[in-house]
Amino acid sequence: MSANPSTNTFLAVFLGSKTNPRFQAWMAMSEAERKPKEAEGMKAWKAWVEKHQAAIVFMGGPLGKTKKVSAAGIEDISNAMGAFTVVKADSQEAAAKMFVNHPHFAIFPGEAVEVMPVLPIPGAP
Repeated sequence: MSANPSTNTFLAVFLGSKTNPRFQAWMAMSEAERKPKEAEGMKAWKAWVEKHQAAIVFMGGPLGKTKKVSAAGIEDISNAMGAFTVVKADSQEAAAKMFVNHPHFAIFPGEAVEVMPVLPIPGAP
């Protein structure tokens, strides 16, 4: 994947928190209640992928537990990032519009999708 901004490449990060009341309500459902909602969500997510297949550069996927690496060393942390996808679009606004009413928050208890351009590395050829 090129980091050239002329490629109109955008990173979409799916956010959600375990402290979100919607997530807590989701987890409070019985398995019998949650399973049909999960199936509905996955069907809608697959339909979203099919609709935007030509724009998807890298499907990405769910993110696991986070290790933070800094001058202080390595530590386990928690953050709101749950998944990611990389898409192409004519503009950031067009990329963002792909995620309006996305199943991540329209069906599943996710909170938002943040869409940002992938910029060139400063000083890179």
